[in-house]
Amino acid sequence: MKQYFKNIQFKEAIFCFILLCFFSACEENKETIEEKGRIVQNFNKNWSFQLGDHPEAKKDSIDLSDWRRLDVPHDWSIEGEFNEDHPTKPEGGALPAGIGWYRKTFEVPESWNNRNVFISFDGVYRNSEIWINGKYLGKRPFGYISFQYELTPYLKFGESNVIAVKVDNSAQPNSRWYTGSGIYRNVHLVAKSSVHIDHWGTSVATPFVSKDSARVSFKVTIKNSLDSLKKIQLKNVVVDQSGKKVASLKEYLQLSATDSINIGQNFTISSPKLWSPESPYLYSIETSIYQNGKLLDNVKTPLGIREFHFDAEKGFFLNGKHTKIKGVCLHHDNGALGAALNIHALERKLKLLKEMGTNAIRMAHNPPSPEMLELTDKMGFIVQDEAFDVWKKGKIKEDYQTIWDKWYEKDLKAMLYRDRNHPSVMMWSIGNEIREQFDSTGVNMTKELVAIVKSVDTKRPVTSALTENIPEKNFVWQSGALDLLGFNYKHEAYEDLPNRFPDQKFISSESVSGLMSRGSYDMPSDERRNWPPAHGEDFDGNDDYTVSAYDQVSAYWGSTHEETWKTVKKLDHMAGMFVWTGFDYLGEPIPYPYPARSSYFGIIDLAGFPKDVYYMYQSEWTYKDVLHIFPHWNWKKGETIDVWAYYNNADEVELFLNGRSLGIKSKKGDDLHVAWSVQYEPGTLKAISRKDGEVVLEKTIETAKEPAQIELKPDKNEMKSDKNDLVFVTVNILDKAGVLAPKANNLVKFEVSGGGKIVGVDNGYQASLESFKASQRKAFNGKCLVIIQSNGKKELVKLTARSEGLNSTSINIQIKE
Repeated sequence: MKQYFKNIQFKEAIFCFILLCFFSACEENKETIEEKGRIVQNFNKNWSFQLGDHPEAKKDSIDLSDWRRLDVPHDWSIEGEFNEDHPTKPEGGALPAGIGWYRKTFEVPESWNNRNVFISFDGVYRNSEIWINGKYLGKRPFGYISFQYELTPYLKFGESNVIAVKVDNSAQPNSRWYTGSGIYRNVHLVAKSSVHIDHWGTSVATPFVSKDSARVSFKVTIKNSLDSLKKIQLKNVVVDQSGKKVASLKEYLQLSATDSINIGQNFTISSPKLWSPESPYLYSIETSIYQNGKLLDNVKTPLGIREFHFDAEKGFFLNGKHTKIKGVCLHHDNGALGAALNIHALERKLKLLKEMGTNAIRMAHNPPSPEMLELTDKMGFIVQDEAFDVWKKGKIKEDYQTIWDKWYEKDLKAMLYRDRNHPSVMMWSIGNEIREQFDSTGVNMTKELVAIVKSVDTKRPVTSALTENIPEKNFVWQSGALDLLGFNYKHEAYEDLPNRFPDQKFISSESVSGLMSRGSYDMPSDERRNWPPAHGEDFDGNDDYTVSAYDQVSAYWGSTHEETWKTVKKLDHMAGMFVWTGFDYLGEPIPYPYPARSSYFGIIDLAGFPKDVYYMYQSEWTYKDVLHIFPHWNWKKGETIDVWAYYNNADEVELFLNGRSLGIKSKKGDDLHVAWSVQYEPGTLKAISRKDGEVVLEKTIETAKEPAQIELKPDKNEMKSDKNDLVFVTVNILDKAGVLAPKANNLVKFEVSGGGKIVGVDNGYQASLESFKASQRKAFNGKCLVIIQSNGKKELVKLTARSEGLNSTSINIQIKE
């Protein structure tokens, strides 16, 4: 018995010691006792949708039996049929618009009763109106802006709630390109403490940067929605890419009742790793608010440490290094997916541009999605963030002019506050080819818009894409407010710009407008063409609505790719250029009328297949070895065919036809390619590039026989079972020997089973009226594309492709959790 009590006493002593240690540890680390801070929930799943006007959707209970169930992001326009008579017109993609309603029933837990709850929309096109439990929250007309509403006063905690969204895209035409329709970007539900960091309430800048140290200036806005004084602790921690803490600051604060305060802090980072397109190193600042050791709210702010500036004589400098901006303009659509956001589609697009050597993107002509800027931060692109295509003077009947007076300041500030912390963003653009350039109203409007930008951010230059390069005719320039002059086209005047605009800084904000269809070629290749030669003029185009993929055709206001790059390349005062465009996009099908329904401007076609000029840029914009010869080698015997070669890192290229040398060519002066005129005969065309007599690269093109088989090439062999991940499968039509059949247009039918579904098909042909949402597609010049998306099932995905007269084929895609 005595031993029993000894054991009991010993156990009690151990228990007390453990308890003492526990409380001691808690006391020592009181500030790190973390309960849940900010709660951010993905709100994309399980919406009901119906086309047409359905005002009854605002009610708590309605019959939804004939409504569709779907997840957002969603674009209903891309699901429609092409028709010249749609009010969007071919310029808007010749797809339907109209009105649609979304509705969702959801519960919020009883435990949220002491929180402030918000709904956040990253983008709704267009004229969104929103109700929660029958209560009207508001309207946001601009389709490209992010916004949020507070739901707290109207929520039923622990019970069902109904949110209804009306999207009205019926006023047409309202855009010069395809917009899409619907809740086409992400939606989140956000629950914050009553004391919290304000919406877009952090701001970071790097006012001093060197190899040895960097000074980081950080500001945060904190709100108290309670009617009582609150004492809190603010804690900011800078962490590097591996998660290691490199700096931190704490501060004790008092918030008055229903008030907000702005707090500024400065950090010094020793031996910082600098952000650049070549090495996009990202830190982050973790901001937390505590009260008595309890975590109230927390956010993470991206931090890229870099120094940049524009110089009137030498162009652009990044981290002290002279850097040419080698950029492209991009619209927001994702081809067969329409406007509906998918981060995997964006990532594929940016990877292709990165491999080409692109280091910059102009977001034309509207604010991009938040995910796009997250990727440009992560992957390393310099960004020009653009607010508007028009101001008060519109370009078409129903564009932004209709809402300018009421919304321009709110929309501009929303873009600035949302995007100001992205290290990739290095220029703010307040407009594109604005009509106010041409009259005196442009002076004060420019001053006002620049002042709005400077009220939010003074660290980045403000620009506008200008078309008028005669100073006395340009009233936007005459405002004197712009930090950086962006000029569109007219490359022949770039050399003289410093004389016309002394002491100004310059960039080619939009250039080229070259026209091409992938894999289509017109002879002779050196015949320069403007299609059309002037606005509204007829021209002798191709019956099949194609444009030659030789760099020989542009819109009348533009130039070829080589013409513009040669100019920008040699002029130090030009900071760089943004090519119109990196990818083909839906709408604006210049030079052709319907059935053309997407652009010809892209360096890469709508399906994501590079056109030949891609390799010209790759040979100029990268250090990797490049040798690309074209066209294909299937012609009529005896025809004279122009063979071009883009190459770099070599002195010469020798061309062979069926083993016979056709001569050695070298670039002279500012040449960007070499060319041969060759009498066609079937067989093998081979090019060899050499440096100092040593072989650098060899490339061959072979004559294809009749199409015989299908090749499926996925961009990856596995995907997540998250109902979001995508696999892009390139479909090639080959002959028996495995050579691409460059003129094949076989109809390919697809079947998919297991954990995937078909969400898009395409072939890059700008005048195809086939549906993007079908399970089949004709090849165009030997290629088409099928896009597979996870359906949530954890099953092996099997894709089978069949075509009459060809051997069918299948591939498997693994599913990972």
